[in-house]
Parts: sequence; C-alpha cells; structure tokens
Amino acid sequence: MKKYIPHLLLLVFVVLSGWSACNPHDVQVWWTEMASALLLVGALLVTYRKFRFSNTAYTLLGIWCFIQVIGAHYTFELVPFDTITKLFGFERNHYDRFAHFIVGMGGIAIAEWLWRCKLVNSITTATWFSVIFIIAIAGFWELVEWIYAEIDGGDAGQAFLGSQGDVWDAHKDMLMDTLGAILAALIFYCQNRRKEAAA
Repeated sequence: MKKYIPHLLLLVFVVLSGWSACNPHDVQVWWTEMASALLLVGALLVTYRKFRFSNTAYTLLGIWCFIQVIGAHYTFELVPFDTITKLFGFERNHYDRFAHFIVGMGGIAIAEWLWRCKLVNSITTATWFSVIFIIAIAGFWELVEWIYAEIDGGDAGQAFLGSQGDVWDAHKDMLMDTLGAILAALIFYCQNRRKEAAA
C-alpha cells in the first residue's frame, strides 16, 4: 500500500484541481496561484522514475499542493478558515500563514535529494542546507509577490500578495516558512541519523 501513496496524492490533486477550476473567485488569481502547484507536480512526475522521494516528503509536498489549489479557488484571503480564526481570536485570515509553514516543511525533499545523491557528505549538512534553501526560496517568493502586485496594480495583484493590510506580512510569511523548514529538518535528521552511523 505504501508504494501507492504518491499515486493517491496525485489522484487527490487532480480531483481537487478540477473542483478548484470550477467558478473560482478570480480567474487571473487562480492561474497565478495554480502555476506553482502545477510546476511542482510536473517536476515530480518527470523525475519520478529516476528519483523517488520518501512517502513523508511526497505527503508534505502533496499537502502543500492541496493548500495551494484551495487557495487558488477562493484566493488565500477568502478561504473559509473561520473556525481557526475564531478559536484563536485572530483579526485576519491566517490560511496563508499555514500554507507558508507547509512550504517550509517541503524542505525535507531538499534534504533527501542532497543526501541520497551524495551532494553533501553528512546528514547534518543536508539538514542545515535544506533550511537555508527554504529561507532563500521564501525571500525570493516574497519578491515575486511584491513585483506581481506592483505590475498588476489591481485587485488580482493584491489578492496574490495577500497581505491583508499587514505591513509585516512578508516577514511573518518568511518566519513561518523557516519554522516549517526547521521542523522538517528535525524530522529528516531523526529519520536518517542512524543510517548515517551504520554506513
């Protein structure tokens, strides 16, 4: 059953994408948000026969894709997240913060790739590099959001930016990416340190 997990995740992605494409809140935002998920899934499909990540990595990457697809349908600001908002007394919709945390956890795939392709000489190096890589990607993505919002200059740009009036939005998003990356790095390290010792 475990070997079919990537296939099941792909099936869920296809079904969820079909739902997401039906009458999205903003078609322009939908395409913009879906682009990154489609690129990731495409890359994973192309490389599947040559390099297979762990089921943990595929699951975390899959969850991020699902989150992205849902956010594309509603726009991240408008995703029904009221239960969490009310439970913690938040003043804004934190669905995007949750998404950034999961993005960070995708760093486990980077660590696996580095270690199994022998691009680094230790589990520790792979672990730390995955965190650094996610921090770099997080900063780059915030620049992409800012540039897109500036170029668009309209509602779609603001929806993609998703700051909801928070002047520190980019910083908080990068913090969530980093925290997710640290958790993923710890999971990777704990799962693999014995293998390194036995090698």
